[in-house]
Amino acid sequence: MLFPSGPDRPCGTEQGRLQGEGFQRRMDMSWITDRIAVGGGIWTPDKMAEVARSGITHIIDMQIEFDDTPLAKPHGIEVLWNPTDDDFQPKPPEVFQRGVEFAMEALDDETSKIYVHCAAGVHRAPMMTLAILRSLGYELDDALDLLEARRHVVDMADVYVRSVENFIENYDPEAAAR
Repeated sequence: MLFPSGPDRPCGTEQGRLQGEGFQRRMDMSWITDRIAVGGGIWTPDKMAEVARSGITHIIDMQIEFDDTPLAKPHGIEVLWNPTDDDFQPKPPEVFQRGVEFAMEALDDETSKIYVHCAAGVHRAPMMTLAILRSLGYELDDALDLLEARRHVVDMADVYVRSVENFIENYDPEAAAR
């Protein structure tokens, strides 16, 4: 079951657990590969500390609602705030270009790990992760299957898949490296 999200109510599945007298939710994070995770909003210093403890070195924050940069700074985590509306409209290539370039630069360091997230980890973060996987050479069906197998709440809207594919048609990794 998904919980409503927001700064005081992070979204998650199977995250709830009773601890002492209060109800504590863990980070809503799914590992897609050994170095790329996808999930919902971080929102609080405690959740950012959990992200840091998981080994995340870079964050692609797709949510308009909240910029993670101030929370990440004390942990030395690099953040790309790439605010994108979850409006089921086509997304411009620049949204993907920013995220893919940031991810590729991070992945050049074999010790880095990336967390791609939005508010709920259902649409925008999986969309960006699809662009990253496609840029890494995954075939579309394989990338979609992997995302859906590793994060069961993924809901890949056709318009978002088409937006990624439009980006990939013109993506030049050599030009991005320059």
